[in-house]
Amino acid sequence: MKHKIKHVFFDLDHTLWDFDKNSGLTFEKIFNLNNIQVDVEDFLPVYEPINLRYWKLYREEKVTKDHLRYGRLKEAFDGIGVGVEDDVIHNLSEAYINHLSSFNYLFEGTFEILDYLQNKYSLHIITNGFEEAQEKKMTTSNIKKYFTTVTNSEMVGVKKPNPKIFNFALELARAKASESIMIGDSLEADIEGADAIGMDTIHFDYKDASSLNKFKKISKLKELEIYL
Repeated sequence: MKHKIKHVFFDLDHTLWDFDKNSGLTFEKIFNLNNIQVDVEDFLPVYEPINLRYWKLYREEKVTKDHLRYGRLKEAFDGIGVGVEDDVIHNLSEAYINHLSSFNYLFEGTFEILDYLQNKYSLHIITNGFEEAQEKKMTTSNIKKYFTTVTNSEMVGVKKPNPKIFNFALELARAKASESIMIGDSLEADIEGADAIGMDTIHFDYKDASSLNKFKKISKLKELEIYL
């Protein structure tokens, strides 16, 4: 594989940028700032699966960005039995986006693997995240400099796994699918989406949760050195 690959595409959240850790710290901060008497340890286990479900709906064009931002909080508060006024939820939704990029934990080995790869390949990002948030995350975590191109779903008007976003990213990078590889945590959005247009793939299964053997898989970023 090493000899034919020229372009390496990464997902951002849950792949390089440690979304779960940064998100938890953000909720702790905005609950304190807004005097929300909720223990983050109780909130997060309810919120996280709701958030994943809303992102799936968002990828499938079944909810809007605003609906996602409001709905995931509303359902999570309802789920833990805490009544929160709608205007407070809207304020928290804005505060969450504003403060999220102030925390910059990356997955273990992120800088090391990017340093290793940048001399061998052109590096790129394809993300379904919101443009303003993703730009801030990459800048404040000091990883933006590694990437030649950044493609986000708002630029293209569709989300992974839609083939249009992968084709757009390839065109932006002046790359061929046959010379490119996609690395991401989501089997559906990143891996199956890229595979469908002829890109090579590596599934970053950091929770070691998938039993599928169809795709190459790693659980630590350093393991990319085996393949690249």
